[in-house]
Amino acid sequence: MESNIRSVVTLVAIGTICWLVAGVVALAMNADAKVIWTCVVGAGLGVIGIRYSIRRARRTGI
Repeated sequence: MESNIRSVVTLVAIGTICWLVAGVVALAMNADAKVIWTCVVGAGLGVIGIRYSIRRARRTGI
């Protein structure tokens, strides 16, 4: 089950990195504030998802 949590954390981390890259591209292209905030919220939720996945795995003993 150890590989299961690694795959989940890896997947969420890849999504978070994609949101960060999209935010940098949006800033470089001088996008609307709505687009930039969407990227910021997506990256923030990704960080929360990583922390949640790790804490849940520790709690359940996976």
